[in-house]
Amino acid sequence: MARIELSGIAHSYHQNPAGPADYALKRIDTIWEDGGAYALLGPSGCGKTTLLNIISGLVTPSRGRVLYDGRDVSPLPPEKRNIAQVFQFPVLYDTMSVFNNLAFPLRNRKMSEARLKERVLEVAENLDLTPFLNKKAAGLAADAKQKISLGRGLVRSDVAAILFDEPLTVIDPQMKWELRRKLKEIHEQLKLTFIYVTHDQTEALTFADQVAVMFEGEIVQLGTPQDLFENPEHRFVGYFIGSPGMNFLDCTVEGDRARIEDAGCIALDADVAAKGRKAGGKLELGIRPMYLEIHARWTEGMLKAGVKGIEDLGSYRIVSLDVSGRALKAMLSESDPVPRGEVGVHFPRQSVRLFADGWWVR
Repeated sequence: MARIELSGIAHSYHQNPAGPADYALKRIDTIWEDGGAYALLGPSGCGKTTLLNIISGLVTPSRGRVLYDGRDVSPLPPEKRNIAQVFQFPVLYDTMSVFNNLAFPLRNRKMSEARLKERVLEVAENLDLTPFLNKKAAGLAADAKQKISLGRGLVRSDVAAILFDEPLTVIDPQMKWELRRKLKEIHEQLKLTFIYVTHDQTEALTFADQVAVMFEGEIVQLGTPQDLFENPEHRFVGYFIGSPGMNFLDCTVEGDRARIEDAGCIALDADVAAKGRKAGGKLELGIRPMYLEIHARWTEGMLKAGVKGIEDLGSYRIVSLDVSGRALKAMLSESDPVPRGEVGVHFPRQSVRLFADGWWVR
């Protein structure tokens, strides 16, 4: 197991990068503590797989260092880093049996056959692969093949870390839930460092204790799922986490209020307003859909809005609102009445977040 530190990491696939736009990764400084369960979350092209490959040694960073327990491993190839990596598409020996696929990494390390068999059977039991141990991998379904790939990563209990690159992409939704649960159980048993790359927020938030949200080659926030939801440090985190994501409205701060052009004013806490007046740059007000309150009649301190549509999702409903040409989403429970036509929208102070040039003002 290892404590993994990324110090000043930046990477470009161009031989002579001319500026920040040529870098897949800008500057990253972060630490993955020994035995933690982490996720790298972000959209396609944000740099998360590049970062994972730098941690594993498949890519050498243009700048910066990768340290395992304080030792610089930046120039070392993957086989010298004592890590296991599980890829999006299964990497297997199709002509081998499931047992021999799982045993292969252990035989390479000259483990005794008795201990090897014990370890393979243990991992197979954890992943529900026991009935397939004598079957060739080639004839199995996609989900079973990926479970074998996961097992090949998990079978070595001496690894510094196990890195997962979107391992559940080819798995059906129900099996995804079961495998995530299995991975959580295995992590709790082995206490290995797990780093899991995904673009799926549900996978990230249910798997990891700490989630690193990536945007345009940077980690914009590392925190618990609750931190990311309640206190997004960057507007992208607010937008990307949650379904639907956080609402944003351009604003200016006047006194203790946020003014929304052509729509009205929203009360702010005095300290938030003071920081907003000093912040400069582009100001935006953010609020989660679940915290917006819809009232049948507008009163002072609310914004006027028109109800444009309602989506019934079973346990709750999403109301689409128009505020002077700006779209908002509100989330209501099934028991809440949904007014029609023109309504008043209230923004509770404790749920409002103010952003300046994309970053939370606090």
